[in-house]
Amino acid sequence: MTFEAYTNPDFTIQQKLLFFVVALAGVLICNLLIIAGVKISTLRKEKEEQAQLLYEGVHNRIQRFYEMMISGCSVLSFSCAYVILNHINTLYRSGAKGGPTLDWIMDVWQNGRDFILLLLICLSCVINTLLDKLFIPLKRISRAEKACIRMLAMFYVIIILAGLNNVGDESEYNPVMIYYLGLMIGRFVYFDASFIDFIHALIDMFKNIYLLILGLLLTGLLCHFGFEAGYLLERNYYIVGIFYTHLFILLVIFLLNNTGILKLIFREPFTEEVAEEDDADEEYAEEEYDEYEEETVVLAAPGHTVKKRR
Repeated sequence: MTFEAYTNPDFTIQQKLLFFVVALAGVLICNLLIIAGVKISTLRKEKEEQAQLLYEGVHNRIQRFYEMMISGCSVLSFSCAYVILNHINTLYRSGAKGGPTLDWIMDVWQNGRDFILLLLICLSCVINTLLDKLFIPLKRISRAEKACIRMLAMFYVIIILAGLNNVGDESEYNPVMIYYLGLMIGRFVYFDASFIDFIHALIDMFKNIYLLILGLLLTGLLCHFGFEAGYLLERNYYIVGIFYTHLFILLVIFLLNNTGILKLIFREPFTEEVAEEDDADEEYAEEEYDEYEEETVVLAAPGHTVKKRR
């Protein structure tokens, strides 16, 4: 029951770089598909309006996709921790040897599993917030959009866990799925909400369903490549491999978001309003300079000249 039991020691640096390149290609393809969708949706607009809508739509929707993958990774961290702790507990109860620390951890896990699961959920929310605020700041989406996307990310993880149950993984994901379903129902149904609010929340989530499909396709193809190449091991449970895959996706998103590559490709369009604002700024600067010249007085003194501002 060591850390190495849940990793692949044969996963070399060269293989990790190759897997990173494949993940980068996958995220870029998803970005291109999102860009193509935004272009199609703005075809009937006027030229100037189309350029502005394209700029805003591309940045907003790509950052929504990034937010879903970040939230999905945070939620998966909780699921992965649950699976590993549950597996260690099973080995421990079957007679595997451990030290005093492990004995204490397993006793706490056995007696307070539900409270530990709630704590892990809270920790996953903290991880999500840290990623959003410090490492991958996404400033093109509003708080309401983030809330909707995070709820979609829970649905995204539930689909992954349901698929793992059908694949035949030995781990039990039903308790985790029940927790997530409870959180989603709690997000929809609360004491001061009406049925109309519930319907609007569903509509907002289904408007972003294409992001869910893109995320599932990206994760599925990368995991298939990782398991087939031997980078991810089945003996570590599929969910551990899926979590490793999301870590590579997060690294790619961190690179793309913080280097500003998308801003170089899609610059803010130069419209007439922007030009008028620039002209107004120039006129204001010239007026300020003229006033400065008028307020400047030249004082003559023996042997030198001093310029003094009133």
